[in-house]
Amino acid sequence: MVSFVFNGGGLWSTLLVALKRRRFNVDQPMVALTAAIYAYCGAIILASIVNNSIARDAAHLVPLITFLFFPFSYSVWSISQKTTLARIIILSSMAACFGALLLTGIQYYWLGMLRVEGAAGNPIVFATVVCLSVMVCMAGALSGIERNRSLLVCAALAGTIAILYTGSRIMWLAMLIAGIAVLLIHRQNLRSRNARRLLLVSGAVGLAIAALGFHIILDRAEFLRSDWDALMAHGEHNTALGFRVAMWQIGVDAFREMPFFGHGVGATSRLIKQGFHDQFGMDKGFSHFHNGFLTVLVEAGILGAVALAAIFVVAARNAAKVLRISADPIERFGATMIVIVVITYLIGGMVGILVGHDILDSVLMIFLVSGTYLASGRTLPITEEQTLPVTPAA
Repeated sequence: MVSFVFNGGGLWSTLLVALKRRRFNVDQPMVALTAAIYAYCGAIILASIVNNSIARDAAHLVPLITFLFFPFSYSVWSISQKTTLARIIILSSMAACFGALLLTGIQYYWLGMLRVEGAAGNPIVFATVVCLSVMVCMAGALSGIERNRSLLVCAALAGTIAILYTGSRIMWLAMLIAGIAVLLIHRQNLRSRNARRLLLVSGAVGLAIAALGFHIILDRAEFLRSDWDALMAHGEHNTALGFRVAMWQIGVDAFREMPFFGHGVGATSRLIKQGFHDQFGMDKGFSHFHNGFLTVLVEAGILGAVALAAIFVVAARNAAKVLRISADPIERFGATMIVIVVITYLIGGMVGILVGHDILDSVLMIFLVSGTYLASGRTLPITEEQTLPVTPAA
């Protein structure tokens, strides 16, 4: 649903700009980010052309449309009042956290799922989106944009519980690091008595949640230790960790074969299946290498990996510039959104998907569009004002 809404809106935004019913907003931060995004898309397409597989890869190239919509969505979203957009983002994230807790309760206690996955079909993907929502609620409570701080804290804690029940260890780490970043960005706002009291209450409740979910944390840690022992002592790859190590080895070998332009976006599944069969004598298949940059290195080579890294580098640079010179709460909130999405995606992408999943791609664009606009964008008028002639009748 998220992908449908964002891509449908992106298509409509493109038509509005093309028909000149909306102006194309040319902000320097947006232009730099657009250049990086389009370079990544170009590298992926070039890899398919070099491998003479453009027709075979056509279906795999369709998701790039989500990225290509970025400047057009940005231009149309620029008619929004920044304060209104920021409140919409905060309240929507609050609703997402409570909704995540509801899904968690249904899936874990009613359906008996050991690792909840929301409606994403994947615990890590679900945890990634919820982590972003939790961090936005934290930023909203600390920035002072939304007055009902207690409800935002409750929403953040609800989302934290949902992330705990996903069993996604990498997202636990991402949530911790992103949370520290949010606190550091808004540390000036923590000096008030109410903010300190709210932080102490949140910490106490967070510790209570960790205590209640200690068995989940302990079980996931034991799984990791068991997988590590099996891999090191017996070379056992038929575990979650073993599968990842095997895929990383297959991916590195595939990258060495074609380091500059890669094998093309459609070759990943075939390379993984063939690698498991030839190197490990296993009949296994996956759609990606469970490392975002390794996946793009195999698919589009060094050129693609550099372009993908540039997206996050440019976004982080835009955010850092705003945080360094601006004291405006809306601008700092937008920059915080960028910091949150960069940290969460890069950490999650180390052992999972970085880009290439429909909801992750759409949410990444939503955060980059709205974060960049709130941080450093200029608001455009909805329609061009017409100057009336000065006459006695007028």
